[in-house]
Amino acid sequence: MMNRFSSRLHKLDVSFLNNRLQNAKSYDRIAGYFSSSLLEVAGEAVSSVTGKVRIVCNSDLDERDVATAKAAEMAIRREWCGKEPEKLPELAYPRFKKLFDLLVSGKLEVRVLPSHVHGLIHGKAGVITKENGTKTSFMGSSNETYAAWKMNYELVWEDDCEDAIEWVQNEFDYLWRHQDAQKLSEAVISDIGRIASRYEINVDKWKENPQPENTFVESPVYRKEAGLWAHQKYFVQKAFEVHKKWGARFVLADQVGLGKTIQLAMAAQLMALYGNKPVLILAPKTLIWQWQDEMLSLLDMPSAVWNGRQWVDENGVEHAANGIKNLKNCPRKVGILSQGLITSGGEAAVMLRSMEFECVVVDEAHRARRKRFTDRQRTTAGNRNNLMQFIYDISTKTRSLLLATATPVQIDPIEAYDMLDMLGVGSEQVYGNAWSRWANPTRTLEIVVEKQNVPEDELEVWDWMRNPFPPEDGNEIFFEQVRTRLDINEHRFVIPGDQIEKLTPPIRRKIKNNTTDFFNKHNPFIRHIIRRTRQYLENETDPSTNEKYLKPVVVELFGEKDNEAIALPGYLRDAYTTAEEFSNLLARRLQSAGFLKTMLLRRLGSSIEAGRITAEKMLSSWEQIDSEEDDDQDEENEEKKSDITAVSQSKTLTAKEKQLLQQFIDELEEHGEKDPKYGFLRQYLIGKKWLEMGCIVFSQYYDTIRWVANQLTVDLPEEPIAIYAGGTKSGIMLNGTFKPMLKDDIKAKVKSGELRLVLGTDSASEGLNLQRLGTLINLDLPWNPTKLEQRKGRIQRIGQIRDTVFIYNMRYRDSVEDRVHQLLSDRLKNIESLFGQIPDVLEDVWVEVALGDREKAKQIINNVPERHPFEIKYDKIENINWESCSVVLNAIERKNVLKEVW
Repeated sequence: MMNRFSSRLHKLDVSFLNNRLQNAKSYDRIAGYFSSSLLEVAGEAVSSVTGKVRIVCNSDLDERDVATAKAAEMAIRREWCGKEPEKLPELAYPRFKKLFDLLVSGKLEVRVLPSHVHGLIHGKAGVITKENGTKTSFMGSSNETYAAWKMNYELVWEDDCEDAIEWVQNEFDYLWRHQDAQKLSEAVISDIGRIASRYEINVDKWKENPQPENTFVESPVYRKEAGLWAHQKYFVQKAFEVHKKWGARFVLADQVGLGKTIQLAMAAQLMALYGNKPVLILAPKTLIWQWQDEMLSLLDMPSAVWNGRQWVDENGVEHAANGIKNLKNCPRKVGILSQGLITSGGEAAVMLRSMEFECVVVDEAHRARRKRFTDRQRTTAGNRNNLMQFIYDISTKTRSLLLATATPVQIDPIEAYDMLDMLGVGSEQVYGNAWSRWANPTRTLEIVVEKQNVPEDELEVWDWMRNPFPPEDGNEIFFEQVRTRLDINEHRFVIPGDQIEKLTPPIRRKIKNNTTDFFNKHNPFIRHIIRRTRQYLENETDPSTNEKYLKPVVVELFGEKDNEAIALPGYLRDAYTTAEEFSNLLARRLQSAGFLKTMLLRRLGSSIEAGRITAEKMLSSWEQIDSEEDDDQDEENEEKKSDITAVSQSKTLTAKEKQLLQQFIDELEEHGEKDPKYGFLRQYLIGKKWLEMGCIVFSQYYDTIRWVANQLTVDLPEEPIAIYAGGTKSGIMLNGTFKPMLKDDIKAKVKSGELRLVLGTDSASEGLNLQRLGTLINLDLPWNPTKLEQRKGRIQRIGQIRDTVFIYNMRYRDSVEDRVHQLLSDRLKNIESLFGQIPDVLEDVWVEVALGDREKAKQIINNVPERHPFEIKYDKIENINWESCSVVLNAIERKNVLKEVW
């Protein structure tokens, strides 16, 4: 029998749906998009169904989103959050509770089918098995939503004949069992339960019992991204808890790609909300805008950046351009400044020293270092660079101080000692007071790096332990017992030496018997340097979930074997030899300007095109070289600019140098063949199908990137090719035409899957998240090896959906890069494991090899320690559950606090 229903004539929810579902045995439904309003229409009726309710829904998932189960789960979650269900009125919350209960019980099952399979599911139909076992089928225009059943004009056609029921059931079963149909994400189900009991609080109420999850559970990092990992939440929670008590003093030394910036920004936001003083963030010039962008895009967090003339807020609004006089009038509670203002030693540093802060964050803090490592004592003012001196000074003016670096030790263990010393100024929790045994760097380091045995004498051990005495630790009852016995509260870190006489014999025995345990697990380095490596997180199992703390992402390298270096044709080999002769001739004449001595070889190592352009500019005028580097310069590269300026003002090329440059250019122009690197690039992108997985191609130099783009657009005319570079050079190349585009727009297109090929200078090696891409090609090997690690971190990072990513490193045979590769091949793996990334100081190896001093290069390599100077006892990680938090800090109030002026 057939029945026809029109919403013009009937209330469809009453006359048809609820009536048929009451006490039904099962319900199979082909719907449109999944919606929580399902139960607003048929809540009681669905609850009364005695068997399964199965719904297959549409989804906008891209086919690449279902390449792996993890990718599908993340994509479904993003789609759900993108509908902003948390913004529905509270009247909707009861239906969330019903929906959650049904999903958790398993009575309701939902699967989503990506729209790429059959497009949008416009065919809406269902099969209901009634209480008496009979069945009916229906189809029509109504989706499984409140609007469809109660508000829209809809038509429904019911047919209970056997053929009709079988036909609809077959259609349902096909969609339900389709290989691309995905189960509703567990994260979505959990979020439905969270919203069911959601309520907001104001800032004053939050301060009564401030918890990080109240602030972040509905921030973009959760609603638009993949959320947070256990190690990130743990650091934020720990830093904030310590801040509330006595001020946080930590070095965050996580490996590249583990999300240090977001952890520090979250901690900074909590401290800004909790306290009344401003927050200062110091970062390299290349990273200041990245900081602001990540805080806004991931945390919806207002901030202001000092651009050298004025403050620029998160909306791009420039505030009162009064120069340095306006520095103290930051329009946001969180201000971001370039470290260059400090390293230059100008008025900005003086003004900042006169202020007081809630928290100061210093990114890339290893740049704050002593000038002479031969001096083994505590640093004095004369042995500190400007950044280091500033941190010593500002440490007394801030409640919390957070230093961030992936390399707390570059070459010498005393670098880590100095970092803690900077943290400890004005805070006895780190090294204690001036009479602490930890104040002696030589003795301290000998014990920490195990060059000396730990002391065994009870009084000496007590002397090391009591100054500073560790805070109470829930997992270490001994410290609590001592504090309780001596009536020492948690805000005191120095215990007088004679207090040992008040301790009971059992406690005193523990002091002596647990000496090794104290020095290995509770010394200041372990307490204040928080370091997690990718390997550690990928191998450690979270006991609460029985899963690894971090999804392993294996890197498969290509181009590393000696026979994989790219051979140069004869004429290019001649040109390279000429370039080496020119560089060595220049090196003998110029006593300073070390960067210029090897500049031509650096660029030639990237591409023949970059080498040719550089030679032409050098032959024409030194002054043209000012723009040769990519626009994104950091403070250390300012020295290179100064070198160029000095030479251009006082030096000219000699006749012999000009002759060699012209010879180099002629040798290249005599043959019109392509650079052999392009052939290998094309082979990997097309032949090995890396393009299908998505690829980022890196070079240090824009000339190389632009040359590659011009070549690829001929071979791939229909492929949009992104160029991600400094200044205004970013854009899209398509079919030979270049269209400028903002970096943020390029990032958004990569994230959405619209772009799968990105060509980037090193401006893309920091702060750019490319988890969507699965391959990386380095057209050149940076002479600063840290940059190579930063490049890798673009795809081997949190949120990467693939289990394995592929990286190809190019180098010319017998080039400077090739010779250095041979020198480092035996040591590089060990060096990287020591520090989490290769130390910056190894850049000098490239310079010495380029200038022909192989022995000096070996000496630099050999000075790197064979083993890590510290046996890091990794900081504890706990999987803190923020995701189910229903108490949410009101977003408007939160942002109003963060918009307060300094």
